[in-house]
Amino acid sequence: MLSKALDLFLKENLDDLKSKGLYNVINILDGANGPEITIEGKRLVNLSSNNYLGFATHERLIQAANDATAKYGVGAGAVRTINGTMAIHRELEEKLAEFKHTEAAIAFQSGFNCNMGAISAVMDKDDAILSDELNHASIIDGCRLSRAKIIRVKHSDMEDLRAQAKAAKESGLYKKIMFITDGVFSMDGDVAKLPEIVEIAKEFDLITYVDDAHGSGVMGKGAGTVHHFGLSKEIDFQIGTLSKAIGVVGGYVAGTRDLIDWLKVRARPFLFSTSLTPGAAAAAKEAITMLMESEEYHDRLWENGRYLKAGLKKLGYNIGKSETPITPCIIGDEKLTQEFSRKLFEEGVYCKSIVFPTVPLGTGRVRNMPTAAHTKEMLDEALAIYEKVGKELGILK
Repeated sequence: MLSKALDLFLKENLDDLKSKGLYNVINILDGANGPEITIEGKRLVNLSSNNYLGFATHERLIQAANDATAKYGVGAGAVRTINGTMAIHRELEEKLAEFKHTEAAIAFQSGFNCNMGAISAVMDKDDAILSDELNHASIIDGCRLSRAKIIRVKHSDMEDLRAQAKAAKESGLYKKIMFITDGVFSMDGDVAKLPEIVEIAKEFDLITYVDDAHGSGVMGKGAGTVHHFGLSKEIDFQIGTLSKAIGVVGGYVAGTRDLIDWLKVRARPFLFSTSLTPGAAAAAKEAITMLMESEEYHDRLWENGRYLKAGLKKLGYNIGKSETPITPCIIGDEKLTQEFSRKLFEEGVYCKSIVFPTVPLGTGRVRNMPTAAHTKEMLDEALAIYEKVGKELGILK
C-alpha cells in the first residue's frame, strides 16, 4: 500500500507550485538539440540550449564517439579506480590540462559531480568557505557536504569579500579558507572579477576555486575565464563541464598535479561512480582539439550573441548587464514570465522561463542563448516573434 502521507505531501506541494507559476513543464525533443528543434512535430528556433558552439551535433564529435564506442564498448564497466580507466580517459585528461594551462586534470561524470567531489575532498568541518551568493546549486550542495562553515559573500562585491576574508582569517577559527565563484554567472551573464579576487586571496591566503561551466569554450578565446584574465597560474581549482560549450557530457577539475592526485583518492563521485562512457570521453577530447585548432566557433558565438543582444535591447527589453552571449530578458512576475515563454513557444521560439528558486523571486526571466550554429535568419525570425509577443502581453510599448 502506498503512503498516504507521501501522496498528500506531493499533491499539496505540486498544486502550490502550479498556483504560483513555479511549476516547470519538461518538454521532450523529437530529435537533436540544435539551433532549431522539434517538439511534438512543431519546429522552433531554439534559444534555450547551453550548446554554445553547436558541438552537440558536430560530425567530428559524432565520428569520434562512434569510433571510441566501437573500440572500447558503450560503457566503461567499472569505477575509475578498479578498471574503469581506459586509455581514452587518460588522453582526455591530458588534453584538458593542456587546454586549461595546468599541470594536470581529472574528468568526472558531470559538472555537478565535480563540485560535490572536489570541495568536500579538500574542505572539512575545521575550515571556512566564502561563497558568492549567486553561485550555482552544485557549489552550494558541495559546500554543505564538506561540513565547512559557509559564509555568503555579496555578489561580485569585492569590499564584502575583503571584509569577510579578513574576519574569517583573524578569527583564528579555521585551518583553511576557500573562496568559490562561478567564472560566468549563467542567469545574468556577468563575469567574476578574478583579478581583484586573486589579490584578496593572496592577502588572506585564500584557496581560489572558479567554476567555469559557462566560461569554458566561451571566454578567453575558448580556454575560459581564468585564461581570459591571464591567471592560469594563480587559481587553485579550475572547474568546468563537458556538457555545455564542449557539447557532450561530464565535468573536469584542472590544477596542480598534487591536487589532481589527491582528488583521485578522495573525491567520492570519482571513487564510487562508473566512468564516463568511452564515446563521451572521445567526443569531448575531439571538441577540445577543435577549440585549440581554431577560434572560428568561439568568434561566431560572440558575433551572434552581440547581434541578438542589440536586437532585444532595441525592442525595449530589459536584458540586464550581461558581459557574455548569455542574454536574459527579465520580466519580473513569475506568472507573466511563464505566460511569456508559452506565447513564444506558440509563435515558434523555444526559450524556457526561469523562475524561483533558480533566480530570486520577482526576477523571472527567459534566458536567451544564441549559439555558433544559429544563422542571422533564425535570429531575425526570433526577434520578430519577441516583438509580437512582447506587445501582445504589454511588456513592450
